Amino acid sequence: MVLILIGVGALLHIGQEVFVPLALALLLTFTLAPIVNFLRKRHVPKIASVLLAVASAFVTITLFSIVVATQVANLADNIPTYQRNIVAKVDALTQAGSGSGVLDHLSKAVERIGNELKIRANESQETPTAEAQKPEPIPVEIVTRSNPIETLGSFILPLISPFASAGLVIVLVIFMLLEREALRDRFIRLVGLGDLHKTTSALQDAGKRVGKYLLMQLVVNSLYAIPITIGLWALGIPNAILWGLLTLVLRFVPYIGPVIGMILPLFLALAIAPGWSLVAWVAGLFIVTELVSNNVVEPWLYGSHTGLSPLAIIVSAIFWSWLWGPVGLMLSTPLTVCLVVLGRYVPQFSFLDVLLGNEPVLQPQEKLYQRLLAGDPNEATDNAEQLLEEEYLVDYYERVALPALILAETDRQRGVMTREQIALLASTTRTLIDNLADIAVEEENEEEDGPAASAGGANDSQALPDGEGRIVLSIGGRGAIDAAGAAMLAQLLSIQGAELIEVPQTSNEDGPTVPPVGVADTAIITFLNGNSMSHARQIVRRLKRQKPGLRVGVMMPTANGQAYPQIKEDDVNADFVCTTMSDAIRSALTDTGPARPEVVVKKLARPRIPRAAQA
Repeated sequence: MVLILIGVGALLHIGQEVFVPLALALLLTFTLAPIVNFLRKRHVPKIASVLLAVASAFVTITLFSIVVATQVANLADNIPTYQRNIVAKVDALTQAGSGSGVLDHLSKAVERIGNELKIRANESQETPTAEAQKPEPIPVEIVTRSNPIETLGSFILPLISPFASAGLVIVLVIFMLLEREALRDRFIRLVGLGDLHKTTSALQDAGKRVGKYLLMQLVVNSLYAIPITIGLWALGIPNAILWGLLTLVLRFVPYIGPVIGMILPLFLALAIAPGWSLVAWVAGLFIVTELVSNNVVEPWLYGSHTGLSPLAIIVSAIFWSWLWGPVGLMLSTPLTVCLVVLGRYVPQFSFLDVLLGNEPVLQPQEKLYQRLLAGDPNEATDNAEQLLEEEYLVDYYERVALPALILAETDRQRGVMTREQIALLASTTRTLIDNLADIAVEEENEEEDGPAASAGGANDSQALPDGEGRIVLSIGGRGAIDAAGAAMLAQLLSIQGAELIEVPQTSNEDGPTVPPVGVADTAIITFLNGNSMSHARQIVRRLKRQKPGLRVGVMMPTANGQAYPQIKEDDVNADFVCTTMSDAIRSALTDTGPARPEVVVKKLARPRIPRAAQA
């Protein structure tokens, strides 16, 4: 695969004279297709619609180029008049730096190096070598008489080449717009006839993303360039139209383009004014306009529809600019969008979507499990707080945290986790729970008739009951991972107002160790291993022996969507069995009947054999 990618990159670089016009034509086709569709819906003939759209686009580009060329020529004529201000500012900076000593030391060091080089040059001139004393050979220049036609061709061809490329792009765009349906069908026949649904979705997604990105980016850049042009004109910056048009074009280059578009007007402000106030005003104009464009205009118009991560945008800009130069830099984002769409729908290129896309590559529970394994409670807390901005703690524990612990328990059962890793994961989970204590207190202090009153989970219509006056014991079934799940459940019970008995970690993997019940009226045992019915039965029996009237429940969720054999209350002699935290909270804080009495299994006595018969 790596060799194939290297070969494709080399082919694109070598054949850029062919592939660049094709890429430009393809992207312009995506951009102009909505305009053609708009005209077709207004009963304009197909050929007329295509020609009208292409003509309007290239006339706009031509006018843009003429205005830019005129402004550049005007700027070149006025540059010599700005030399005096530039020299004055450099002298001022030099004098200011000499007082601080920084530039003074640098200038002295440069002066010493220059003097040393002069001394060595003089010494070499004073001791000429024998070879230097030899007479220098007379240079001979061979002049070949060239054909006037060849001379004219070498002069004209570089001028004709850009126009030839532009004409080729125009022709390609016209035929691509006219043959859109045929090209689509040929593409489907070539790569996706076996799955028409997926191929059609890929084509629609690519066209929608690229076309909408280019059109909306053009609108955003225009709304950005207009205040820049007006502001520069009001500040007295020469050729304000030129700088506005350049910022419009350069903003198609992500991140780097706006900076480049700001540097040139800043340099001109530095050159035309004797002071520094004009530079500050120009910088403020660009900064304010950029902030308004990024935070108001772009989210209002289209938001982020490219589907690329910020890092992918930077990397793609570097790659395409290295491959095709400035044209590749301009085309980097839309071309990379096409690659991401290809990776999203073609399994062989799925790595492109993983590397360049902005969709999360790990599920929230997988990401949390990875952070717990790494012993990083800070990032785990940050991710949790982001999710908790839109949901309650019971939803987060139910949907993310408990599945993460189930992943850990599954790995423990497979024997791929060491004791040290289990201990680190358990301690990190405890730290995460402690870090979320403030959020738990906030939810606990919310009014009962507020949103928290119905915090029974995103999919639960029934509210969680009030736990005032309840004393609950929440313990882990076997190991440290079960104890971490029990700690989460205990925090949720405390939010509902129940009093929790602090239980030290006494569970072990070899067998259940039952803590003292104390004054608890309900106990909940958490098992993340669905094959722990025998252990659950032992703990339930021991708890009921300590306190016969104690209500004992078992929370045993499913693991990774794989449901274990349905466990009933009679299987473990428990008062209730739950698979979710919300059900466990409801069952623990709601009396559904008297506690189930302990079932004492008596051993059958063997008949006594008379001593005489034994003899």
